[in-house]
Amino acid sequence: MNLFDIIVVGGGPAGSATAILLALKGYRVALLDRAKFPRDKVCGEFISPGADAILAELGVLDRVELACKSRLMGVAVSAYEAEGFCADYPPLAGKSMTSLSVTRLEFDHTLWQRAGEVGVECFEGFQVADLEFEAGRVVGVSGWDASRVPFQFRARAVVDAGGRNAVSLRRLGLKKSRRSGGRLALAAHWEGVVGHISHCHMHISSPGYTGLAEVGPGKVNIVLVVSPDDLRGMEPHKFYEESVLKNPLRAELLGSARPSEKVRSVDSLAFSVRPPSCGGLLLVGDATGFIDPFTGEGIFLSLRSAQIACETLENAFELGDFSLHALGGYERKRRKENEKKFRLSRLLQMILYRPALCKRVTRTLSENPDLSARLVGVIGDYCDPDELVSVEFLWSLVLGALGQRRVTAI
Repeated sequence: MNLFDIIVVGGGPAGSATAILLALKGYRVALLDRAKFPRDKVCGEFISPGADAILAELGVLDRVELACKSRLMGVAVSAYEAEGFCADYPPLAGKSMTSLSVTRLEFDHTLWQRAGEVGVECFEGFQVADLEFEAGRVVGVSGWDASRVPFQFRARAVVDAGGRNAVSLRRLGLKKSRRSGGRLALAAHWEGVVGHISHCHMHISSPGYTGLAEVGPGKVNIVLVVSPDDLRGMEPHKFYEESVLKNPLRAELLGSARPSEKVRSVDSLAFSVRPPSCGGLLLVGDATGFIDPFTGEGIFLSLRSAQIACETLENAFELGDFSLHALGGYERKRRKENEKKFRLSRLLQMILYRPALCKRVTRTLSENPDLSARLVGVIGDYCDPDELVSVEFLWSLVLGALGQRRVTAI
């Protein structure tokens, strides 16, 4: 039996970051993933500027920047091919802000390697099948390795970073039933793009919307988000390629570029999760739930949840208490930090699926460069969302979209 201070399940950004931070504090950490690295993931591959400071703390910023062939200057948004705006990230304390765009194949592998460098005991090809309990508290995990040999690891606490299919969600029934209207993400890399695409492009048009980001010279990653009903009876790759090129703005950006791989998909994008009702367990990253990703903050939220989890576990070790009560501060802090950003994300989702309103709001933002820059700064995870989710702002934005008055900076 293997004994550790902390077991982290899942080697994606949230899991690897948690393991690195804890190892840097001197804890003995086991990091398990069922895959073998490098491995790929469906993702927008867009890392908001707010993540830079966390990547520096993890000791990987320089390496990620080397993998990133060029940084993105901001965000360009178009609404139903009629309205649009392009906004650079606003400076922070006089410093220019840009965002990273790098493939998950490279990004996740960099974090996994860094975990091993700082002393994390990394286990590839280890499938965690169950949680181990003692006196109502999680004290370990069990499963089998790549050779189907059973294993059992024990620790003071477990951090589940297993994403939407996390063992904790299944074992404890934490995932809430999905409402109707779920979305499907289709993603592929395209090669053969002529010229440099300096901004992350978000195009909203039938049958859904896309996020497009350059991940290398002549290479872009495009994620198309649609309703599963749109795909019914269609061959996925053909549907994806035709839908991407149907938008003339995308077609102009891409030129003769075409997908360099078969499309991959993730179903039921948005879901919510109940917090664990037992001690010894924290959820990080997508295992905490997932919002429809139009604002592209997924990786930042994963890395930030790792920081909060590390702070919580440090306190637990100091007190020698890993009870539900002792770990409860993690969920409260994480939810408090994310509340206003999630509210903004829900507002944007409500707007983008209403063509007339979406075009009017986009026009309002295009006519107010300061306001669109602030929005991009919030999306970039380094500007405070307070002003953008205030009742006054939301009301003025709606009135501006209806043509009743111009929105002014608040």
